[in-house]
Amino acid sequence: MDFLKSAVASIAKGPAFPYSFGDKVGNDQSIWTLYNGTKREDNSKCSIFTFDINTHRSRLPLARNALRKFRTLRHPGILRVLDTLETDTLIYIATERVTPLSWSTKRKAASEQSLIWGLHSVAKTLKFINDEASSVHGNIRASSIFVSDSGEWKIGGLEILSSMKEDDAIIFAHGSLVPDIARYAPPEIAKSGWDGVRNNPVHAVDAYDYGILITEVFNGSFTGSEQVGSTKNIPLTMHASYKRLTHAAPKMRLSVAHFLEQGSRSGGFFDTPLIELTEGIDNLGLKDDMEREAFLGELEKVTESDDFPEQFFQVKVLPELLKAVEFGGGGPQALTLVMKISTKLSEDEYDAQLTPVIIRLFGNPDRALRVCLLNNLPLMIDHLSQKVVSDKIFPQMVTGFGDLAPVVREQTVKAVLVVVPKLSERVINGELLRHLAKTANDEQPGIRTNTTICLGKIARNLGANSRAKVLTAAFSRALRDPFVHARNAALLALAATADIFGEDDCANKMLPAICPSLVDKEKMIRDQANKTLNIYLERVRKYSASLPDTVLPPPESTSAPNTRMPTPQPGAGSQLMGWAISSFTNKISSASGEIQPSSNGVKPSAVAAAAATAAAARSHSTPTANGSARPANAQHVSTSSVPQVTTGLRTATVAPDSEAEAEDFDEGWGDMNDIAGTWGDAEEQPWAGMSSSTTRTAAPASTVPFDDGGEPDFEGWLNAQAQAKSQGGGRKALPKGLAKKTTVPLRPAAAAATTAAAKGNSAAARKKVVSAAAPPPPTAAAATTKAAEEEDEGWGDAWG
Repeated sequence: MDFLKSAVASIAKGPAFPYSFGDKVGNDQSIWTLYNGTKREDNSKCSIFTFDINTHRSRLPLARNALRKFRTLRHPGILRVLDTLETDTLIYIATERVTPLSWSTKRKAASEQSLIWGLHSVAKTLKFINDEASSVHGNIRASSIFVSDSGEWKIGGLEILSSMKEDDAIIFAHGSLVPDIARYAPPEIAKSGWDGVRNNPVHAVDAYDYGILITEVFNGSFTGSEQVGSTKNIPLTMHASYKRLTHAAPKMRLSVAHFLEQGSRSGGFFDTPLIELTEGIDNLGLKDDMEREAFLGELEKVTESDDFPEQFFQVKVLPELLKAVEFGGGGPQALTLVMKISTKLSEDEYDAQLTPVIIRLFGNPDRALRVCLLNNLPLMIDHLSQKVVSDKIFPQMVTGFGDLAPVVREQTVKAVLVVVPKLSERVINGELLRHLAKTANDEQPGIRTNTTICLGKIARNLGANSRAKVLTAAFSRALRDPFVHARNAALLALAATADIFGEDDCANKMLPAICPSLVDKEKMIRDQANKTLNIYLERVRKYSASLPDTVLPPPESTSAPNTRMPTPQPGAGSQLMGWAISSFTNKISSASGEIQPSSNGVKPSAVAAAAATAAAARSHSTPTANGSARPANAQHVSTSSVPQVTTGLRTATVAPDSEAEAEDFDEGWGDMNDIAGTWGDAEEQPWAGMSSSTTRTAAPASTVPFDDGGEPDFEGWLNAQAQAKSQGGGRKALPKGLAKKTTVPLRPAAAAATTAAAKGNSAAARKKVVSAAAPPPPTAAAATTKAAEEEDEGWGDAWG
């Protein structure tokens, strides 16, 4: 049933014609109605001339003559007919897609060079009609000339085209039926009618009409016979020949063939690059290498000018160049011109004409052609789909990474920047990175440099999981490259990709890698290294400011033993030893109550005995010169130590064995009033930061001011601990950094005094304390020795 309906509908619409009608195109001064059309089979564009027999039956002979001439007369300058159809009611002629020339001449849209080029094409066609075909067109005007998609001018209007060899030619009987023919007819036709054509040269009518066509295209229109012979707006080089074309006497007129010959001479009005191009493009494949190179050079000059029709290059020149590139040996020069012309193609035209050729060219083994393709890749990449690039272009392109010619490898690396947006993540992080890893170690320094630049620019296209690892390894290696520009490229790439790396990588990997460049032998590298380093330092500092002050657990309550070393506070003692030692004394002073038996075997009685010994030693000393009270904190320190002499960094317990020795001992301390004055107020004392528990457990203040030169009494504490452990039957090693190196041996008298004090033989010895004299300020050598010994004692290990 559906088949019958479609058959009836097709019959009702008219005869079968394999073309679809589109928009109507106005075409004055013609018996034809022009439509844009498409071929149903392949949807290609065309034009359709239609003639309604019922409406214009009197002009039916003209339409049938045109139909016959279109079928039999073939020439590149005549409209190319695709198909025709004739019925009792209509005539259809399908041709290549064209537009009337009058459209552009009325708007004066064409340049002078384009007009001369078009007139040259019409002159060649008329020469063929008049000389080779021995015929007269009789209807040359702007309305019978059409412009093809290639920009070429094609002759139509064949309604009265007649061969002078025919006695019953249509021009004699029906020439006057052409619309508005009287305005364009030469004087002899207006005087004696169309029979006058027999008695004059074959070219006479067409030469006169061709002169009118020149007037029409350069002035935009033709109003009447008064315009004939006027050289207004006509190029100066054409004036003389133009006047001879429009001569009133038919036999004196210059034929179109002679007009063409005069214009084609060197320096003539038809001697232009565009016309020369059209003459040589059809035979490009037949030229030898030198002729082809010269022709392509001229063609390149033409393409750089805006005076020539773009359609001609796209439709006529481009296909010929593609043939020359692929089959005719056109080479890179022809391909460069192809890329220039193709920039103005639409997407559909590009896909149809260029994409298949580009895919095939990437498979061509010619190195020069490959380099040209890679150089012109930016011009074509936007027209290529992601699938085409990833599946067809890139697999052929990667062969250049391992080519023996360095120029091919280098251009391939540069081309990566162009194609990477069209590649899948799998291809980028797999095959592409493997090839770039090879070129990063290429023997050519320029290739290594370009690889580093390439990695820096495609960094954000790499996978997030492997990006930092790949770039760290690549840039670190490039920073050690012996080629200065490779190192500079690495620094520039690091600066551009700083936001890609994590803060930990910036601090632990990138900064150590950059720092050697700060002392590079080349100033360019040093300068750039400083700039790059500042970028990373700024980022690390910003991140550091956002970190918490500490990640340690909060301090325990005051009732629990103090197991943490207090953090130094500004102004509470800037020396490392000051705040570190105060933590030990705080621990000792905060301990209250009796010591319970422990698992280490140390008896409480041993500790008590050691304390008694220390107290006795402190009491067996000379009284002070004045009665000023000693600060409570300082008094506490003296109660937990034995008398000591400071020798460099080492201390030793002493006790003067005679009054003379005591006086000698005091001479090193100076005036005790001066010594007492060095303590100052309690708020300024270095021990002011001790805990309240320490202050509460301190012994009553002595009337003897004591100054130990700022040295804490570790010696007495260490001796007491060592004696307690030895009495307990076991001795444990001291913590690293606290072990004593050497001890100054005690004098016999001092040892005896100490022993007597421990036994309690003298009550006065248990009540007085004499402090060791403060040594003079250490010299530079002593300070160096002290620093070296501190380092040897292992204090820095705590910060490792």
